[in-house]
Amino acid sequence: MTVASGPTPRLLTAGQLFLDLVFADLDGAPRLGEEHWTPAFGWGPGGIANYAIAAARLGVPTALVADAGSDPLSRLIRDRLADEGIIDGIRERSDWGLPVTAAITYDGDRALVTGGRPAAPLASLLREAPVTPVAALHLDDSVSPWIRERAAHGTKVFADVGWDADEQWDATALDVLEGCHAFLPNEAEARAYTRTGDARSAARALAARVPLAVVTRGSHGAVAVDSAAGEEVEVDAVVIDFVDATGAGDVFGGALAAAELTDWSLRERIEFATLVAAITVSRPGGAAAAPRLDELLPWLDAHPAAADPTRFAFLRDALHDSASPFAAPAASCPTSSSHRTRIKE
Repeated sequence: MTVASGPTPRLLTAGQLFLDLVFADLDGAPRLGEEHWTPAFGWGPGGIANYAIAAARLGVPTALVADAGSDPLSRLIRDRLADEGIIDGIRERSDWGLPVTAAITYDGDRALVTGGRPAAPLASLLREAPVTPVAALHLDDSVSPWIRERAAHGTKVFADVGWDADEQWDATALDVLEGCHAFLPNEAEARAYTRTGDARSAARALAARVPLAVVTRGSHGAVAVDSAAGEEVEVDAVVIDFVDATGAGDVFGGALAAAELTDWSLRERIEFATLVAAITVSRPGGAAAAPRLDELLPWLDAHPAAADPTRFAFLRDALHDSASPFAAPAASCPTSSSHRTRIKE
């Protein structure tokens, strides 16, 4: 696996890749023998690609490192990722096919069915991964040495450990977070791992493991605790007409990882990721519905009831005259920390 030539990536994404098929806006769960139609349908790259697509659409040069097969579905997904401008770091395997996930959305949530086999552990993929200021990973037990090595060179790793299929929620599973900068579970995961009763308590407990713990709460917003700065932030959700929750947490994570490249405050970074995720869930298709940077202000203007007019004033300032808050300064090193005017490395 060799990362394709092109722009220098500023965000690395690595983990399990899928083909996602999304069926949204259903009245209820299909029953045996029934066929349901819905016009709210989308498809596209899923899994770690949700992070990559969200960040790339915001204008961040993003590399994706993952396994894919040599089958037609894998080729289809790689073509779609190329269309998004994502830097291809995919390892092609002839002995494995890309898993396919069907997401069925009803009653404000979604059920998932996946066909296929999981990819190989990440460690073998990451050896040749590019060095970037920020990385977003779906963690497994193989990556701890890589995380510690990259963290020592200044890379801030945003981590997701995923749902515990056995629902044992053994806290030792979080030992893999050592060296990570941020952990981004949803509220159910955070409370289960920490044995706490609310999102804020869970975020505080998790902040003992990582400098930044962010607990997403769906329609209730998000809670963030920065243990390094001693700062806590709680933000409300952006008001939207909900359509499809597929990939919402990953899109939030991709936007938040991108925002780490700016000089925004913690509250502003969380607000930004909340907005990007909210727009995504207001239309079907998972990350395929994630907004582009130039869509954000027009969307806010078209939906005045979505948020207080002053809430995203920082974003209007950052995007004035089509400026990008994610643009890399000239002649910078990917891991340099010398530029603080607009960009945090």
